[in-house]
Amino acid sequence: MIVETVTDRQQWNAALRQFPQAHVLQTWEWGQFKQATTGWKPTRLLFWQTNSAAPIAMASVLTRRAGPLAVMYVPKGPILDYTNTYLAAQILHRLEQFAVSQRAIWLKIDPDVVAGTGVPGEPDEITNPTGSAWTGLLDSRGWRFSGDQVQFRNTVKIDLTASEDTLLAAMSQNTRRKVRAGEKHGLTVRAATLDDLPVLYNLYQITGQRDDFLIRPPAYYEKAWRDFMQAGLAHALIAEDANGTPLAHVILFHFGRTCWYFYGASSNEQREKMPNYLLQWEAMRWARSQGYAVYDLWGAPDDFTETDRLWGVYQFKRGFRGTVTRHIGAWDYAPSPLLYRAYVQAWPRLLKLLRRR
Repeated sequence: MIVETVTDRQQWNAALRQFPQAHVLQTWEWGQFKQATTGWKPTRLLFWQTNSAAPIAMASVLTRRAGPLAVMYVPKGPILDYTNTYLAAQILHRLEQFAVSQRAIWLKIDPDVVAGTGVPGEPDEITNPTGSAWTGLLDSRGWRFSGDQVQFRNTVKIDLTASEDTLLAAMSQNTRRKVRAGEKHGLTVRAATLDDLPVLYNLYQITGQRDDFLIRPPAYYEKAWRDFMQAGLAHALIAEDANGTPLAHVILFHFGRTCWYFYGASSNEQREKMPNYLLQWEAMRWARSQGYAVYDLWGAPDDFTETDRLWGVYQFKRGFRGTVTRHIGAWDYAPSPLLYRAYVQAWPRLLKLLRRR
């Protein structure tokens, strides 16, 4: 096996697009964004089999250093044929070697390996053998299921290869009624431009205050949204009333076969017009028109109970009748178990201290 470090944006993204498993968090742009905003330095590794015509795996590895030590993270990667566990073992071995060479306290991976579909305990629950094989492989190699799940482990996905009539008919009756109610209330949906960035952030700030979640400073989101929109990897939609007042928005990130609903926000005004339902429908229609096969609603509960923090938003998403998709989640490799244990014990206290500042 040959491991190549890629330093060219076009080469990296072109190779990534060839994988059905490609994720936008493995793109060149995401690595650049994280480096500029949070100090994670990307190293982009391309894995080749000798004499192969195309790469067999990829991993954009983000690294932060603390003196001679480092922590490392592969968001939604590595990318490879997840059904090939022999190849998976080879890639994990190479990543482990890389972590050791960088004196990493830990290396976290978060591949989009499906553990199963459907809600556990319900009739539609299906266990995916590939997910079971991966968890067994990781466990046998000394990896640990991470206590810090950076990304959503579960989600709801909608198959966009179906016709629009089929997608509408599949929705719950209540959700379908609310989608149509937006148009009856005179709402319209338009594509946002870069000039709308202040509007997007204002609505997002209002939503954060209302729903009590922490949001970053405006510059963080402006850079993310601007950079990805300019790169052709993000698309924003704004719902407005008959007077042109912005009431809600969605911001979609898209790459490969998939379009993700990454950000959403709404005003405190005219909530009875339910603009979010119409926005989701128009987002699906846009993604489908652009040739995307999957619409990922990005986030579902870890535990499908009313006490889960995502239960409320899940009730909204489940009305669109996508497939609940459960992943194996993030796993950590620790070259030094002692250092890893010290880090895990210290991290909650450090995080609490940082949040006070």
